[in-house]
Amino acid sequence: MVGAMRHVAIIGGGIAGLAAALRINDQAPGTRVTVFEQGPVLGGKLRTGELAGSPVELGAEAFLVRDTATGEDSPAVLLARRVGLGDDLVNPAVGAAALAVGGKLVPMPRGTLTGVPGDLGALAGVATVDDRDLDAGHPLLAEGEDVAVGALVRRRLGDQVVDRLVDPMLGGVYAGRADRLSLAATMPALARQARTEGTLTGAVKAAQAAFPRVPGGAVFATVRGGVSRLVDATAAASNAEIRIAATVREIARTPDGWRLTVGATRDPEHVDVDAVVLAVPARPAARLLAAVDAAAATGVGALDYASVALITLALPRPELPELSGFLVPAENGTAVKAATFFSTKWAHQRRSDGVALVRASVGRYGDEHVLQRDDAELAGIVHRELSNLVDHSLPKPVETRVQRWGGALPQYAPGHLGRVAAARAALRSGAPTVALAGAAYDGVGIPICVRSGESAADAVLAALRDRPEAA
Repeated sequence: MVGAMRHVAIIGGGIAGLAAALRINDQAPGTRVTVFEQGPVLGGKLRTGELAGSPVELGAEAFLVRDTATGEDSPAVLLARRVGLGDDLVNPAVGAAALAVGGKLVPMPRGTLTGVPGDLGALAGVATVDDRDLDAGHPLLAEGEDVAVGALVRRRLGDQVVDRLVDPMLGGVYAGRADRLSLAATMPALARQARTEGTLTGAVKAAQAAFPRVPGGAVFATVRGGVSRLVDATAAASNAEIRIAATVREIARTPDGWRLTVGATRDPEHVDVDAVVLAVPARPAARLLAAVDAAAATGVGALDYASVALITLALPRPELPELSGFLVPAENGTAVKAATFFSTKWAHQRRSDGVALVRASVGRYGDEHVLQRDDAELAGIVHRELSNLVDHSLPKPVETRVQRWGGALPQYAPGHLGRVAAARAALRSGAPTVALAGAAYDGVGIPICVRSGESAADAVLAALRDRPEAA
C-alpha cells in the first residue's frame, strides 16, 4: 500500500536504544517505533534504586558535561534538556579524587588524560617515571595504527605510570587492564594526536589543548533524583511502543524488510518491520546478525566483556576524607578497585541524619573470582577494605545493596574500531536498514551511547528514504 507507515524496531531498551527511538520520532514524525527490551526494566546499566531511604545509583552515576569530540555540550546534556530535565542537572560539590598508593590515599595527579601524564613533574610521590619519551622525528602511531594503551605507555614512561595511574583509571571505567585495551577505542583524543605528535607527553598536551577546560566549569553532571529519570523521560518523549520482557530471537529478511521472531520458542510471535536498530551487547547482536550478514556477525561477536559488582553501604555518620572517591591499583591486592563517596561528592545526596552512601566497585577482567562470593560476604570484604584504605574503622552499615553486572563492560582489544567499521560497512552494503548502536561498538559512557543511538537512527532513516515505498 502506497504511503504505508514505516515501522522501525529498536532491539534493546538501554539509553542507546531509547535515544534512537527519540531521534526517529523527532526526525521522522509518524514513523511507528517499537522498542523490544529483553529484561524487566528499561535503562540497561542506568538504574536508580533505593538504599536506607535515599536514591542510589546501581549502575552509571554521571556523565561528561562536554563532548570530547567537539568541546560543546555533550549528547547526554542535550538529551536531558530535550526531555525536560535540563533544570535537574547537578554537578559534583567535591571533585577531588585520590589514588591508593603505598597504603595511603594520595591526591590524583593533575593534568593527566585517563592517567597518562602531560607533565611528568606532577607524578612526584605517585609513580617513578622511566622517561624514554624521546621524539624520533616521526609520529608515535602510523595512520590507522592501534595499540594497547599499556604497551605504548610502558614503552615511553615505564611500568609504574601504567600500574599506578593508567591501569586503575581504565579499571574504574572498563573493569579492564591497560595492557589489553585499545588506545583508539578508550582514548580516541589521545590516539588522534599520537598520529601527529612525536612524544606521548606532547600528544597528551595537544589533546588537552584541543578542548581546554573552562575555568571553574564542571566536568561531570547527573540528574537530581537519579539517572533512571533520564531513561523514563526519554522513553516517554519517544512516543515509541515499549515492550518489556520481549526477547527477539531471530531476524529474517522479507521482500519488504525484516521479520522478527519474538518470545517463547513454543509460541513465537512474528513482527514485520521496515528497519532494525540493534542496541544490544555484542554477543546477542552477533547471534541476531548471523542470518543477516555472517561477516558482520563474526566481527561483532569477537568482543569480550568483564563482570563487576557494585556494593553500596549506608554508613551512620562516618568519618570520610573530603574526596569524591578514589581508585585502587591492582598491585594493592584488594578486591575493591574504586570507591565513590556519594554523600560527599553530590550535595543533593547529603542527609540531615548523617547517613552517608559509599559505593565500591569490585571485579577486574580476568580476575572475577571474587564475584563468586555471596552478597553478605562481598559486602563484608568491601567494608573491611574500605576501613583499611581510609585508615580507620568505618561504622557498621545500617543497610547494604549489592548490584551485580555480569558481562557488563566491553573489553576493546586493539583493532576494535576497525572491526566495527567493517561490520557496519558490510551492513550498509547488504542490509542498510539494519544499524548497530551502543557501548559494544562506539565506547562506554552515557554521552557516547546517546550519540551512537542517534547515529544508528539517522542511518536507518536515510536507508528508508532511499528505498522506494511498497506499492
